[in-house]
Amino acid sequence: METIRLDYVNFSYPLSEKPALRDVTFTIQPSQFIVLCGKSGCGKSTLLRQLKKNLIPYGRLEGQVLYCGERVDELPDRKSAEEIGFVQQNPDNQIVTDKVWHELAFGLESLGLSNSAIKRRVAEMASYFGIQGWFRKNVSELSGGQKQLLNLASIMAMQPKLLILDEPASQLDPIAASEFLQTVYKINRDLGTTVLISEHRLEEVFPMADKVMVMDEGKLIAFAEPERIGEFLSGEKGGERHPMFYGLPSVTRIFSEVCPEEKSPLTIREGRLRVAQILDGKEKGREQKTEQAGKKKRAAVRKGENALSVKDVYFRYDRGKEPVLRGLSFSVRKNQWYCLLGGNGSGKSTTLKVTAGILKPQKGEVKKEVEKLSMLPQNPQALFTEITVEEELLEALYYTSLPDREKILQIEDMLTLMEIEHLRKANPYDLSGGEQQRLALGKILLLKPELLLLDEPTKGLDPFFKRTLAQILRKLTEKGVTIFMVSHDIEFCAEYADRCAMFFDGDIVSEGRPQEFFSGNSFYTTTANRIVREWNPKAITCEEVALWLKNTI
Repeated sequence: METIRLDYVNFSYPLSEKPALRDVTFTIQPSQFIVLCGKSGCGKSTLLRQLKKNLIPYGRLEGQVLYCGERVDELPDRKSAEEIGFVQQNPDNQIVTDKVWHELAFGLESLGLSNSAIKRRVAEMASYFGIQGWFRKNVSELSGGQKQLLNLASIMAMQPKLLILDEPASQLDPIAASEFLQTVYKINRDLGTTVLISEHRLEEVFPMADKVMVMDEGKLIAFAEPERIGEFLSGEKGGERHPMFYGLPSVTRIFSEVCPEEKSPLTIREGRLRVAQILDGKEKGREQKTEQAGKKKRAAVRKGENALSVKDVYFRYDRGKEPVLRGLSFSVRKNQWYCLLGGNGSGKSTTLKVTAGILKPQKGEVKKEVEKLSMLPQNPQALFTEITVEEELLEALYYTSLPDREKILQIEDMLTLMEIEHLRKANPYDLSGGEQQRLALGKILLLKPELLLLDEPTKGLDPFFKRTLAQILRKLTEKGVTIFMVSHDIEFCAEYADRCAMFFDGDIVSEGRPQEFFSGNSFYTTTANRIVREWNPKAITCEEVALWLKNTI
């Protein structure tokens, strides 16, 4: 019997103008690894929540949602809790206790298991997930990656048959995200647990998938093997590309351009082998001709004029603890787009808060040569104070002296720019993660900042809107705005930033233009660069690699 079955499911939220799910029909067999993808707000989270009884959203449902032949909304509470595990996007939203070992035992205690059974399962999960080293730590001391791993371990301790994950790696750095997703894959292969995972970053999960589901505007438009999904989104038989094409793994995007008639590789290893075949017997050293291929337009940075200068800054949260920032020094020039990368918990967000003046350093100097500064925090909900999207944007203009008509026009323009016009009457807390991010960004842009500080602005955004966001930010720099951005999104930074830097151990250890910065890294670099670095180490984006290979063939 299939693990999950949906028959012509339609779902609408109260007062919504259009349904969130439309005629969704599919089945998932036991032990399958299924990846769910689609644009932000297309209905992914709504669909996943229909599969967990206590998370089913309020609204009007038509059709059947079945788990092992039983209606999900009629499952016994114990069976739903024990057999269906759900990992949310934000790890902090799911942790309920103070200690790591308490969290591992919490679900088992709720099920009423004996002490001996709880100890056995907790010990087993701690060993399997490598938690022994921080088993007795306070949860507040953990990094984002450790918290998400703890969430997963506490769910797996209940031995679920179905594991549902809603963008679990969106807040993790590239290395932590890779390790987390590999753990999920290992669970699927070692234990036979059925996995359904929603994810925007498809580089890692695409090769793991038995099948991939693609959603668009509440509909399931494709459900097939990864190779076929790549062909479908690329535009089969000369058709137009689907917006989700830009979210495909880099290796798939590259070879759909270079060899559209052949089956696309899915992994870096397969991509490197294909490049070796293409270059076999061909001349090497052609990279100089295509080195600048695909380069994005950059704003003319004002030489010698700094918008932000940080010199020899030290900061610690508590006396007696190790400093988070150790002699941090860097500068950002006017109308430059500067990206800071690094691991979870390394101090990037602290750097942003010190720069903004939210935190005061114990030593050192922060100089800002601008009058107006705005900051987008990592959690967009921190900016929300109103009950509708429209009122949220209006609140940003509340203290300005603009006439009401001008305020309305600016709000209309911002709704259109952020592609959230259809959500103007929605409650900000009812939006998807990506839609909340867009609303928060729109709100601070209405303040017309000269220095814009961004903490993980691409978190939760679909690949299609990322391209729109890049165009918005680039236009801002051309108009004189300076951008200082903290991010885990390597591909985005490589493609669009003016300058990138690596943060480690409280200071910046390397920085440079994207091409020189990423071509020197092994892990903090793009997939495209990993594929061709042996032959063309300066190529870092999909467009550069694809054009170089086309010119080589």
